[in-house]
Amino acid sequence: MEVKGCRSELEVFTRSTIETVSRRDSVSVKCSPSSQNLQMSTPRLIPLTIRNTHSIPTKREFRASSAPLIPNPFPELCNPTHSPVLTGSFSGRDPPSNSSTHVLRVFGDATHSRSVLVTSGTTAHDVCRMLAQNAHCTDEESWALIEHHSALGLERCLEDHELVVQVQSSWPVESDTKLIFRKNYAKYEFFKKPVSFFPEHMISDSADVTKGMTSSELNMVKSGSCPEIQGFLHVRESGKKSWKKLYFVLRRSGLYCSNKGQSKEPRHLQFIGDLEDLNVFTVFNGRKRYGAPGEHVFCIKVANRNRESDLKLMCADSEQSRTCWITAFRLFKTENARYSLSFSHMCRRQYAEREESMVAMDFSGKSGGRVIQNPHEAQNAEQEEGHSWRKREALRHSLPTSGHGSQLSAVHRVQPWFHGGVSRTEAQRLLEEQGQVDGMFLIRDSQLHAQCFVLSLCHKLKTKHYLIIPLEQGDKQYYTMDDGVTLFTDLLQLVEFHQINRGILPVCLKHPCTCIAL
Repeated sequence: MEVKGCRSELEVFTRSTIETVSRRDSVSVKCSPSSQNLQMSTPRLIPLTIRNTHSIPTKREFRASSAPLIPNPFPELCNPTHSPVLTGSFSGRDPPSNSSTHVLRVFGDATHSRSVLVTSGTTAHDVCRMLAQNAHCTDEESWALIEHHSALGLERCLEDHELVVQVQSSWPVESDTKLIFRKNYAKYEFFKKPVSFFPEHMISDSADVTKGMTSSELNMVKSGSCPEIQGFLHVRESGKKSWKKLYFVLRRSGLYCSNKGQSKEPRHLQFIGDLEDLNVFTVFNGRKRYGAPGEHVFCIKVANRNRESDLKLMCADSEQSRTCWITAFRLFKTENARYSLSFSHMCRRQYAEREESMVAMDFSGKSGGRVIQNPHEAQNAEQEEGHSWRKREALRHSLPTSGHGSQLSAVHRVQPWFHGGVSRTEAQRLLEEQGQVDGMFLIRDSQLHAQCFVLSLCHKLKTKHYLIIPLEQGDKQYYTMDDGVTLFTDLLQLVEFHQINRGILPVCLKHPCTCIAL
């Protein structure tokens, strides 16, 4: 009698939950602009809900996928195989069914994380857009999910079309592997500047693939193809701690190693692996962790193998070489994949359109603005604009102020590019994690000079640091990087000026290094 009473109570509870879920269907949280206000107001304790937007599920599927929103008060009376409550991380051998809903935990940093409810069809692009909207980010571009293996010292950027549930199901049980949400400006940067990612000496001159092709001829935005890559790499021998320098060739058909110098004859090439079955990872602390001969370490491994013996560790001679190998791996794997590349093509168009939309204009005439075609005229116009800007600022600061100077000097502390008292090493690590592309920057407090700041800027895969010193003229305080030639009232004005003028910098400020708390 007691069991029957429990069952009837459970049936009443189930009907009430189904009715509640049915009412929620009209206001469910999706990755769309129309639901942005609802997403931003979601409390931290309630997991964000992301449904598969690529197909329209039936009414029955909606109820099944929404069931985890309601906790089960009688788990002992339900069949565990059909229970809608997720009791742990899913890391089984078989991929989950399409109608199920799963909890995905995403980290923003080492301590803060956010739980997200996803379906089996949810992509990395869906999760990134959802988290960016919920975190009140002003821009939704260049965000990425990073697969981070702490024990192995590996991480990689998930492609937009990858299914997050499928990726997480390949992890071992009770592992320290996690997903990190952060900026990655290098994710599609190679579509805009392929020459910097594919050095001419690393492009193969093979007659059957790209004979005579040079890096200047790689129009990656239009063709989306990748040339054959070749070069020497240090590889760790299987079962040993020693490293050996060998000649590798990367093609669409897979990765090959030459057992006779630089020979690429078929009888001398040894097949390493098919790209469709491999993932490429960046290795951090490779010299200390694996005894690598250099710092530019990466590896390839099969998705469902997570032991150190399963890693194919390689070390490049430079950061440019490592970036070239990793980028080629991603491109070849994407071209050989069977799934849709709509997200990748969309990002390529966005990069191309954004770069082509920025042109030099002349508004001095009476007939309106005109596009400046001559590059020398454009450079002169830029210099004249800089001089006129200095005159306007000098005139504005000569006027009496209202006593808000202290507030203006602290406006930089709420900007996304300001990182407070981080060290020089930590600043370089942050820039490397987020892509280290040209124009990426952050500003931090100087640890050697009081009341000074440091601008950390990326250029040609290297980080350069510029000291920003305070300068007093009369009763006013300014900031300068060029010994007082150009003065700025605050750091915000300094950043805005160098976003359109290089000044003493090798490149304009483009991409702020941003960290958010989920």
